[in-house]
Amino acid sequence: MKSLVSASLLGCDLADIRSEIKNIEKAGADWLHCDVMDGCFVNNISFGTPVLKCVRKASDLPMDTHLMINDPIRYIDDYAGLGSDYITFHLEAAPDPQAVIDRIHSHGKFAGISIKPATPVSEVEPYLATADMVLVMTVVPGFGGQKFIPATLEKISEIRYMLDSMGRDKVFIEVDGGINAETVKFCREAGADVMVSGSYLFGAEDKSAAVKSLKV
Repeated sequence: MKSLVSASLLGCDLADIRSEIKNIEKAGADWLHCDVMDGCFVNNISFGTPVLKCVRKASDLPMDTHLMINDPIRYIDDYAGLGSDYITFHLEAAPDPQAVIDRIHSHGKFAGISIKPATPVSEVEPYLATADMVLVMTVVPGFGGQKFIPATLEKISEIRYMLDSMGRDKVFIEVDGGINAETVKFCREAGADVMVSGSYLFGAEDKSAAVKSLKV
């Protein structure tokens, strides 16, 4: 099975977001990745509900919403209501991760749980039985255009082994940060199957070729 490509809108021209979405959709992207940053959990502030409303109107592709915000359970109802298909939150930002997963599921949405590069895999293990996706950050979250951190590959492999051992082979492992035609190969070999990419895709002259290069 080829990898899924989730195009990160953090890397697009927000002044022309509708055209950017249509172009990346025509290029073959599978999902649209929306990074929501609060300036507290991460240093950067990105976009929130007004932008996601526009994204949902502009495309029927699955919306892959990544919440980089403190105490994410406060906003699950809002982002589910906006049409998010996958809602991913950070383990490090949630006092009760299982409660967040349950809230996401209560809306009939898929629940993702993310970890930073420095977070041990053991901390996410208790939630692998109920999460639908695990997002391994391959850069320090907060800004686009960073270089891939090779040490994160071991985390991907560990999580894939745990999921396979539990018989949860349909749970996605997503990677985000520095994903391009070279790094995607290592991520795929380690066990990842959803590749988030922003600047690499939206900055490419041939977007179709760029998307294809991630579907290894």
